[in-house]
Amino acid sequence: MFTLPNGIRVIHQQVDSPVAHFGVIVNTGSRDEHAAEQGIAHFIEHTIFKGTQKRKAVQIINHLEDVGGELNAYTTKEETAIYATFLHEFYARAIDLISDIVMNASFPEKELEIEKEVIIEEINSYNDSPSELIYDEFEELLFDGHPIARNILGTPDTVRSFHRNQLQSFIRNNYQSHEMVICSVGKILPRKFEKLVSRSFIQLNENSQSKNRIPFEAYVPKSKELEKDTFQSHCIIGAEAYSLKSEWRLPMVLLNNILGGSAMNSRLNMVLREKNGLAYNVESNYSPYTDTGAFMVYFGTERKNLYRAVGLVEQEFRMIRSKKLSDRLLLRSKKQLIGQLAIANENREELMLTLGRSLLYFDKVDPMSVVFQKIDSISANDIYQVSNEILAAHNLSKLVFL
Repeated sequence: MFTLPNGIRVIHQQVDSPVAHFGVIVNTGSRDEHAAEQGIAHFIEHTIFKGTQKRKAVQIINHLEDVGGELNAYTTKEETAIYATFLHEFYARAIDLISDIVMNASFPEKELEIEKEVIIEEINSYNDSPSELIYDEFEELLFDGHPIARNILGTPDTVRSFHRNQLQSFIRNNYQSHEMVICSVGKILPRKFEKLVSRSFIQLNENSQSKNRIPFEAYVPKSKELEKDTFQSHCIIGAEAYSLKSEWRLPMVLLNNILGGSAMNSRLNMVLREKNGLAYNVESNYSPYTDTGAFMVYFGTERKNLYRAVGLVEQEFRMIRSKKLSDRLLLRSKKQLIGQLAIANENREELMLTLGRSLLYFDKVDPMSVVFQKIDSISANDIYQVSNEILAAHNLSKLVFL
């Protein structure tokens, strides 16, 4: 790890692999938009590839793809990432390209107009997918009236209103050097990597202006049912949860995994799918943000089975609130989570992004051994306390698409 003179933090992990990963993560997302700007962070993520002062859009596309590489990006409510995967001998090419995109995007008006229609089609596609749409609408219910509640994609009206000056202004106000992290996993010596990064990113002016995010402080549980023209009923039950820096974040991660994580033997998958055949897909998700978080259990089922399925989910909540996990079950649950994290760590693209996000939010990166020790230290009392705080009946919100 090192920091450039302009404040950009950098982390690199050398690995012996022909494939390398390099990216830039910025502490800026949809919650940093004003109401009239809804969707602009995501719009920038799309259009930042459409041209720079020295490259046209087709040149940006071809620069890495001609040598088998891939460019990618994503936007969340709190971050934007631009990254690439490529053969390690093309490190210099990838770093030069991404630095040019991040620092010198020109946003040609003709390209902006084309991309507006692309994103509006993305919005339409999303609206046709109730199992995806319900997550965003649940967060709108959960964080009602707060910037973090708003949909990342924006609306057709806001997207159509964007222009070059507006995009450049948003970047100036939000893409501060001290809010950026460069991350890398690949076969390159640290000294050579540092030289390449310094040469390409030193041109970015230092900007240490801090974020002025409005904290979320007013969670009120709500329930809502909406009529939708769908074959299934879709349901989310959840609540506000712990923030990224909360001492209860890891116990919440473990609780989430026990209830509805990726394993087929999660409690909710067993009771809804395996034992009763009420759902094809059931899952729980915990999304921690810098000052708050969201816990959500989702399932889709036939309308006639909806309230039975809801009752079974609420029954699982009552059971885990009322009785502490046995030593055997707690140990099994911790081993399962540790194994899942270890396997995920083998995906080097995800590893690169995880390293970057950890440095961005915590200004450090714990080795996996330390993370595993922290998971091992979680007690049955911790799970019991988190369950009774987050899953309390009076604390839950519910959204149903009928």
